[in-house]
Amino acid sequence: MNNITDILREYPAITIFLTVGIGFFIGKLRYKTFSLGSVTAVLLVSILVGQIGVPVSGPIKTVFFMMFLFSIGYSVGPTFFRSLKGMGLKQVLFAVIMSMMCGGVTLVLAILFRYGPGVTVGLFSGSQTCSSVIGVGSETIQRLGDLISDPKAQQALIPVCYAVTYIYGTLGTVIILGSLGPKLLGGLDKVKAQTRELEQSLNMNEWENDPAFINALREVSFRAYTIDNPYFDQPRSIAETERFLHDNGMEVSVDRVRSNGRIEEAKRDLNVANGDVIVLCGRYEQIINDGFVIGPETADEELLHYPVERVPVLFANKSLYGITVEELSGKDFMHGVTIRSITRRGENVDVSPDVVLQKGDNLVVIGQSVNVKKASAEIGHVDRPTLSSDLMFVGLAIAIGGIIGALTFMIGSIPLSFGTSGGALVAGLVFGWLRSKRPVFGNIPRPALWIMNNLGLNVFIACIGLESAQSFVSGLVSVGPMLFVVGVVATTLPLLFGLWLGHKVFKFNPAITLGCCAGTRTCTASLGAVQDTLGSTLPAMGYTVTYAVANILLVIWGLLAVILVH
Repeated sequence: MNNITDILREYPAITIFLTVGIGFFIGKLRYKTFSLGSVTAVLLVSILVGQIGVPVSGPIKTVFFMMFLFSIGYSVGPTFFRSLKGMGLKQVLFAVIMSMMCGGVTLVLAILFRYGPGVTVGLFSGSQTCSSVIGVGSETIQRLGDLISDPKAQQALIPVCYAVTYIYGTLGTVIILGSLGPKLLGGLDKVKAQTRELEQSLNMNEWENDPAFINALREVSFRAYTIDNPYFDQPRSIAETERFLHDNGMEVSVDRVRSNGRIEEAKRDLNVANGDVIVLCGRYEQIINDGFVIGPETADEELLHYPVERVPVLFANKSLYGITVEELSGKDFMHGVTIRSITRRGENVDVSPDVVLQKGDNLVVIGQSVNVKKASAEIGHVDRPTLSSDLMFVGLAIAIGGIIGALTFMIGSIPLSFGTSGGALVAGLVFGWLRSKRPVFGNIPRPALWIMNNLGLNVFIACIGLESAQSFVSGLVSVGPMLFVVGVVATTLPLLFGLWLGHKVFKFNPAITLGCCAGTRTCTASLGAVQDTLGSTLPAMGYTVTYAVANILLVIWGLLAVILVH
C-alpha cells in the first residue's frame, strides 16, 4: 500500500489542492489583528510540502496564472482606462523611477560582493521576482562568449540563485506590502478609510459585492393605495388616473388593481373608483406623496406579490439620441416601466428629468416582463442577468492576449515582450472595458470572477512553492547563505523606497501606492495580499500600468546588469 508521501508525489494535482486548502485554512487564522492571509500561507505550505519532491507540470502554473491575471484586468478594465487621463501618466513615471531603483540596488550589491554575471542575473530575477530576466540574462551571457570566463558555469548558476532569492523576493514583498506597508502609510484603519473614500469617489463600493449586504435605498417602489379622493366618486379609467397623477406632479404608473375583491392587470381602459386598491410604481422620490393624492397606503400583500424584471438595457436607438429622461419616460412604450439607474462610461448619472441620454448609456429598467420586453426593444439591447459565464468570450480573450504577449519585438539585440501572462492581463483590461461599453457579451458573474481570481492566484503560488522548495535548500548550500541575505536587502530597499515615493512625492492614495509597488515588482502575489488586507480591488488600479511598464524596464535593467558586471 502506498503511503501518503508516495501518493502526493505520484498525483501532483492532489498535492496542489491539498496545499491550497491548508493554505486557506491557515490564512484565515488570526492573532489579534495579524493574519498571514491566503497568499502567504499557501506559499509557505507549498514550500514545506514541496520538500518531499513533487513534480509540477509547467502548463498548470501558466493556465491558472493567466486566468488570474485576466480576471484582474477584466474587473478593473473600465476604471483603469478612466484613470489614464490623470493618474496613469504619474504611474508610468513611478514605474520608471522604481525600476531604476530595483536595478540600481541590485547592481550595487553585485559589485560590492563581486558577483559574476550568473549570480547577478539570478539575484536580480529572484529578488525582483522578474523571471523573464532569466532567459534574457542567460542569452546575454552566451552572446558575450569569450568575454566571460566559463559562460556555461555562469548560466548554470542562474536558476540556483534565482531559487534562493525568489522565495524572499515573493514572500518578503507579500509581507512588506500586505502587512507592513499599510502601517507605514498611516496605519491599517486609516488606509482602509482612505481606500473607501477613493472607492466612493469612483463609485466603487466593496459592500455592493458582498451578498450579505443590500442597499437600503430602493430607487424604484411598488406600493399599494386605497383610493379615497372625490375625483374618483365616479369611475375613472387607468389612463385618466395616471393623467390625474401626472397633473399633480407625480410621474408614476398604475401597475395592478384590486376591484370588488378581484385582482386585475392595469389595462388603460379599466375603470377604478373609491374603495378600490391600486399598485403604483415609480421612482421613490415621485411616489412618496401619492398617499396625499390617491388615499391611504395599505399593506395588501396578495396584490403586491407578483414578479417584476430588473434588467440593464444599452441605449442604442439612434432615433432616441439626445432625448431627456422625462421625454423617454413619457413614451407610450415606457408605460409600466421605470428607469432605476443610468451608467455612463462606468460612472453613475443622476436619474433626473432633464438629463440628456447619450449613445452607450446603460439604463437599468424595472417593470413587469411584458412591459420591459416592449420598452427594451425600443431603447436598445438587453443585457439580461444570468448565472452563466460567457466562456467563449473568456477563452478567446485569454488566447488573443496570450498570442499578443508571446510576440517578441527586437530593440537592437534586446528581445522584448509582455509574455503570455502580461498578454492575459492586457486582454482582461481591454475586454473588460469593451464589456462596459457594450454590455451585451462577455458576461462573467461576480462569483465566477472570484473563483478565477482567487483559485487562479493561489494555484499558481502553490506551483511556485512546490517547484522551488527543494532547489531552495540545495541552492542555499551551493552559493552560500549570504546570497539569501543579499537577496533580502535587494528586495526590501526598493520596496521601502517605493512606499515613500508614492506617499510623499507622488501623493497617491495608499491603496494605489501599494498597488504601484506590487506592479513595479511584477509580484502578482503581493497584489492579492494587499487586496486581501484592504478588502478592496482598488490596488489593482495602481498595479496594471506599473506592471506593464516594469515588465519591460526590468528586463532592460537585467541585461545592463550582466553587461556591467562581466
